[in-house]
Amino acid sequence: MKLARYKTNNNIGCGVIQDQSVFDFGAMGLGFENISDVIKGGDEALEEIRVALAKSQPTYDLNNVELLCPVTGAGKYLAIGMNYAKHQEESKALGVAIPEHQVWFNKQTTCLAGPFDEIDPGVTQKLDYESELGLIIGKTTKNVKACDAYAHIFGYFVANDVSARDWQFHTATFTMGKSFDTHGPIGPWIVTADEVPDPQNLDIRCFVNDELRQSNNTANMVHKIKDQIEYLSTAFTLEPGDLIATGTPEGVGVAMTPPTFLVAGDIVRCEVEGLGSINNRVKL
Repeated sequence: MKLARYKTNNNIGCGVIQDQSVFDFGAMGLGFENISDVIKGGDEALEEIRVALAKSQPTYDLNNVELLCPVTGAGKYLAIGMNYAKHQEESKALGVAIPEHQVWFNKQTTCLAGPFDEIDPGVTQKLDYESELGLIIGKTTKNVKACDAYAHIFGYFVANDVSARDWQFHTATFTMGKSFDTHGPIGPWIVTADEVPDPQNLDIRCFVNDELRQSNNTANMVHKIKDQIEYLSTAFTLEPGDLIATGTPEGVGVAMTPPTFLVAGDIVRCEVEGLGSINNRVKL
């Protein structure tokens, strides 16, 4: 299922997207106020939605709603750096050492934005894009082995790890340059894990003003998704609703010759096979 948050007639709702139709939870007689409620309800909640969906009529046309950031109240937003070999190579050329271990940083959850919201550069003069496959944790996850990791994923989404490159290295953790307000657009919805049989074989792309900048496949991650979850959960508990961005491929603006950063009016489209796309314009 595709689960989304949206605004229509100044009201915010949640529901299921099928083709070009929206099935609102409330209109289906379901008591879920947000997607977090569904995540906490687990398989039972998803089955309740499936039963209601089978006997419901569409509530809205998808074209008549404004899609919002699909999640609220996320406790953590974690992102891995340099997780594609070619991105490691272009980073090395910029003087960044290839890491020995998985490199993780926080994106503060206040950076989260909707799939079609504007990106506000703020004070950065070096605004960059990073198209990524994102995932959302569905179960309390601690000391989980890689072989069991997929059972802890609720669903997947498209992410743009927008980066303020001139602020990124103010701290060794990257957090400052990765967490500006609006620099975490995700969406356009959450695709439940049952609809993504192999997240390690998805094409991922980024376009800036329709120019292809990034193109790779998640098969080429250095650290696979299951290994990411094992590594993180060895150190600390992942909780239902936590977000993970699984790394960006080569082609970022800072590595172009010459470096080519986003400017006002640019439109960035990030897409992941089977999940859809998000489109965000840089604020004028």
